Amino acid sequence: MFNDIGALELVTLVVLAVLVFGPDKLPKVIQDITRTIRKIREFSDSAKRDIREELGPEFKDFEFEDLNPKTFIRKQLDNDELGLKEIRNSFDMKKDMAEVADAVHGREPETPSAGSPGGAIDMSKKIDMSKKPETAAQDERPPFDVDAT
Repeated sequence: MFNDIGALELVTLVVLAVLVFGPDKLPKVIQDITRTIRKIREFSDSAKRDIREELGPEFKDFEFEDLNPKTFIRKQLDNDELGLKEIRNSFDMKKDMAEVADAVHGREPETPSAGSPGGAIDMSKKIDMSKKPETAAQDERPPFDVDAT
């Protein structure tokens, strides 16, 4: 709970507490605070226990931490029953990027060879994703946009 409090902050809090409450009342205040925290924890545990009993045996593995949206999504995505790992592994990003590069350069997509496994494209050659500038003739002027000036 207080993992990020350093020694200097702790000393500052103690000095501030002594100044506010005084050295004679400080032990009583600390006891009251710890008693209140203990009662809140007991109330919370009792409420959790009551909710679990009311839900029944179907929800015996229910954890209240799962109600946090991040934890819930993470738990559902790691679940193997959905088959998300197979879907994720079925994407061939190299093939998709080769198709995009061919479309950018205006080339026809390469047809996979019949002997290749799964019809995959040979990715041993490097794919150039940069768009090549068209070379203009020496005496040709670049296009002029009247609205741009």
